[in-house]
Amino acid sequence: MEKQLQAAVGYLELGMLVEANDEIENLAPELKTSSAVLGVRMEIYRAAEKWSLMEVVARELWKRHQDQPVYWNHFAWAVRRAESIESANDILMDALKKFPWDALTRFNLACYACQMGQIKLAKEWVRRAIDFDPKFKLLALDDPDLEPLWDKIARIKISCEE
Repeated sequence: MEKQLQAAVGYLELGMLVEANDEIENLAPELKTSSAVLGVRMEIYRAAEKWSLMEVVARELWKRHQDQPVYWNHFAWAVRRAESIESANDILMDALKKFPWDALTRFNLACYACQMGQIKLAKEWVRRAIDFDPKFKLLALDDPDLEPLWDKIARIKISCEE
């Protein structure tokens, strides 16, 4: 299974989605439902912009891994595209209650707030994400969801910059 998963990931990285999917489909049926395989399948659906399918897989991974904030973020990301940004925001607000220290959740809340026109709130979320993990400053300056804030984000000081 590991060899086929690595091949699928390699194809995915090359943008060869059909080949990536074929590697997954060639696995034994009992292996196709493992979290590792579902994670690759979710990324294939993300790359193919198959939002409803991505949501189904992301929801299953989220159910299995309630203790890991990344799965809440994947699920919210899929829901944003398959349903609505408001529903995705609700998922992340619940995630924030469980993981108040998670920078990725705060970063995605910033993206959603900005896209919903809540610029002041978005600025606060992105500032908090950067406070928890400075790498989010560069990510924020490259994320089109946050474009209205790029000038303000550029001025946010990180402790090592002071």
